Amino acid sequence: MKKAPVLTIDGPSGAGKGTVSRAVAKRLGWHYLDSGSIYRSLAIAVLKQGVSPEDEQTVTDIARSMRLEFDSGDTLRVCLNGVDITAQLSTETTGNTASKIATLPGVRQALLQKQRDFQRPPGLVADGRDMGSVVFPDADYKVFLTASARERAERRYKQLIEKGVHANLDQIRKEIDERDRRDQQRKTAPLVMPDDAYYLDSSAKPVEQVIEEVLNLIH
Repeated sequence: MKKAPVLTIDGPSGAGKGTVSRAVAKRLGWHYLDSGSIYRSLAIAVLKQGVSPEDEQTVTDIARSMRLEFDSGDTLRVCLNGVDITAQLSTETTGNTASKIATLPGVRQALLQKQRDFQRPPGLVADGRDMGSVVFPDADYKVFLTASARERAERRYKQLIEKGVHANLDQIRKEIDERDRRDQQRKTAPLVMPDDAYYLDSSAKPVEQVIEEVLNLIH
């Protein structure tokens, strides 16, 4: 039996992967995998238990045992072991912890099959850092979505201000640069553009134009 088609959308933090991926999945009627939320959910579990992000064995054990439920309607809703953690997913602490534990080989191996299990009919849109390079290397369609660090920092700053969260643009830019460097230099599944991926820079483009470009790639 032929496996369901997969579209992977990889790229750095703040490039718009989540917004674009959810919209494309909805238009196509496909399932949606936000791999970043899986790692962020694990980060929340690790923080709640007071475990060090460097403790690979314990973090890996938590990754294997945690139970996640995703509701990817107009907005993503995530439950960890029966508790809604959606509001905690977008905090800087969660994001930075997720980036650290994502460098652990044991953790990535433990979460690999959890991610592949999302591939089912009629199709899957998967967004993350290594969807096209590691998790779904044989994906039917691959996109590498990026934007300048300055643009990504300004987007993040605007999101936080709109939520009423105090934010510092220079600090956000610094954290994005550090996260990019960590993602690109990690030994296991670093952030790379797959050779067969479509390169798409969203810096100066409205989100609807980016969505249409991705849909055109499939159609």
